[in-house]
Amino acid sequence: MAADLGKKQHNLTVLISGSGTNLQALIDACGSAPLQHAKITHVISNKKDAYGLTRAQNANIPTTYHNLIAGGYKKRNSDSIDKAREAYDVDLAKLITENQPKPDLVVCAGWMHILSPNFIDALTAANLPIINLHPALPKQFDGANAIARAWEAYQRGDIAVTGVMIHYVISEVDRGDPILTEEVPCRDCITESDLEERIHRVEWKLIVQGTAKALSKIEVAD
Repeated sequence: MAADLGKKQHNLTVLISGSGTNLQALIDACGSAPLQHAKITHVISNKKDAYGLTRAQNANIPTTYHNLIAGGYKKRNSDSIDKAREAYDVDLAKLITENQPKPDLVVCAGWMHILSPNFIDALTAANLPIINLHPALPKQFDGANAIARAWEAYQRGDIAVTGVMIHYVISEVDRGDPILTEEVPCRDCITESDLEERIHRVEWKLIVQGTAKALSKIEVAD
């Protein structure tokens, strides 16, 4: 225990869009192994009614609502949705990198917004890694609606297992280097909801383990 007293606390910024069950898994895990030296210091949501914001507030974690439309980005860049998204992401990067205390890691925990190269480049320049939870195995069902697409593939007989991965974020959607993966069998699932529940239970475990593993690499680099 004495060796742990001098270990640096690692600050996490978590990006969410929905109910925040994966955020809750992180909240519950911080302060105990394997995240005993981690603290969530900022939660950002792109959805105003995301229940994850309430979860964060209940845990006394500062929150920010950052939305593409409510922020006026589409109105100011009405001629180009790409320009609107770039402007949005530039400000998102500032919200993260200029926040105090400065985060050591950004965790996308159900963040339903594709991050632009401008955002990723800004965080790379700040030496701030980004990780993401995706409910599929590497190179399988990239992008949105992964669980529904896995269920359809299972119904066709194309797959017997799907899975969950924690990976680093790069410009190509869901193609960053995997940190952790776990297979989820589809057998005995009667409905898509059954498969979704099974996947979520793995997500809650893997997001904690994957965050811890990403932080351990930061410690080695330090």
